[in-house]
Amino acid sequence: MTRQLLTVAALAFAILVSAIAVVQAKHKTREMAHELQVERVEGDRLSTEWAQLQLEESAWANPDRVARVARRELGMIQPRHYVVLESSP
Repeated sequence: MTRQLLTVAALAFAILVSAIAVVQAKHKTREMAHELQVERVEGDRLSTEWAQLQLEESAWANPDRVARVARRELGMIQPRHYVVLESSP
């Protein structure tokens, strides 16, 4: 009788430990799923910001804008005749 009682107690303890492990695993899974969702949202935000920065860069690098700024802010002018100097080898 005591052997059966000991076996039942050991099995009950094993079931309890197993149940606690399942709860912990589910909790950790939910935590990690939440973290993944947060990181995905951050990745989307960064992708949007990167696209906006690329558009801004292309606007700043527009040749017409660069020429306008060169004339207005730097006082540069476009020469009338270009002289190409060839370098000797």
